[in-house]
Amino acid sequence: MPAPSRRSFLKTGLAGILAAGVAPDFIPARLLGADAPSKKVTLGFIGVGTHGLGVNLKSFLQQDDCRVLAVCDVFGRRREQAKKVVDEQYKNEDCVMIRDFRTLLERPDIDVAVISTPDHWHVTMAQMALAAGKMVFCEKPTLTIAEGRELATAVARRKAMFAVGLEDRAVIYYHKLAEVVRNGGIGKLERIKVSLQLKPVFAKEAPVKPPEDLDYEMWLGPAPHRPYTPTLTDAQVWRQIRDFSGGSLTDWGAHLVDTAQVANFAEASGPVAVTGKGVIPPNSVNTVPQTYDITYTYANGVTLDVTAGEVSIRFEGTDGWVGNKGWAGPLAASDMNLFRKTYDPATNKLWKRPEREQRDFLDAIKEGRPPMYTAEALHRLSTTLHVGAIAMELGRPLKWDPVKEEFDDAQANALRQRTRREDWKKLART
Repeated sequence: MPAPSRRSFLKTGLAGILAAGVAPDFIPARLLGADAPSKKVTLGFIGVGTHGLGVNLKSFLQQDDCRVLAVCDVFGRRREQAKKVVDEQYKNEDCVMIRDFRTLLERPDIDVAVISTPDHWHVTMAQMALAAGKMVFCEKPTLTIAEGRELATAVARRKAMFAVGLEDRAVIYYHKLAEVVRNGGIGKLERIKVSLQLKPVFAKEAPVKPPEDLDYEMWLGPAPHRPYTPTLTDAQVWRQIRDFSGGSLTDWGAHLVDTAQVANFAEASGPVAVTGKGVIPPNSVNTVPQTYDITYTYANGVTLDVTAGEVSIRFEGTDGWVGNKGWAGPLAASDMNLFRKTYDPATNKLWKRPEREQRDFLDAIKEGRPPMYTAEALHRLSTTLHVGAIAMELGRPLKWDPVKEEFDDAQANALRQRTRREDWKKLART
């Protein structure tokens, strides 16, 4: 009988293998202690910029049951900084720096690909990681409706472990708001108001030569080619360019709109109609609306208004309202006693508040259960945001079928997808 693979240890644990009578002839000491494969999930990080390093990498480094083996980024200085952080945590110099993410995905000793790249890379990289047999922890959002469906279908077909780097369902303020609303605290929900962070306008820049330590062609990847400009790879800038992202609507919207849909029992479906208008600043780098006013209508008659301004969320019902202002801001309500009520777990209409996304992901691997945010949840949430963006682009009301995932409009349906550039696949690995 061949010795069980490392991945089989991760799936069932040593105890399960022994109980099944499939034990290897010799069990190395490393399989039994704190470094046992059944206890240590190995991670490779793709994208170690502000969020990839400051949130995902540093959060996973605090978990005792995983181990970071490699860091990958198109910027040399980011690779070096991330390696320094990892090596300081482990008190060694073992962390490997990798420029080309394809090389990282080929390593058999890495169980998980943690993807913290610009939005246009999320689905392409995640699908390649799945094809390489990796578990995936990926940042939000998707870039198009079609890409999101492709990813969710691929994850389901492979029965793969895929989690989204999104924390809202674990943040006590948003969990409590959704809990009160779902359990009828404000009566029948009628209207939701969401305001997302207003982003700045960026002036156009003349093209320049990319920095020596940047693999610019790999940074572009599947996005249309464009000349490099000095601030293009700054997250504040590329998020305002449609080739790479959807602006604050898909960035901040992935947070607050999820809470809105969860409270409305719509997290697995979405709206049925949308109207919207937005303004793209003239003579600027911005190619997505900076300001917008979108109204979604759901099958139960609830409306969701989404605008750009100061971050806030408010739920209005027949018997009162609840909400907050600012990210994870203090709770407010027509009656603050709504937040003091506790709910019987057996009858509570909202799931128990999970751990933060990194811890929840590792627990999901151990327990063989879905994580807090699945690929399907990511797709449903991102789709709602893309539906609003398409309504703004066309400037007319649209009907959306969340089951068929189709508009009642041929031109709108065509905007569900975009062509991805394939040239990046020819880039040499140096």
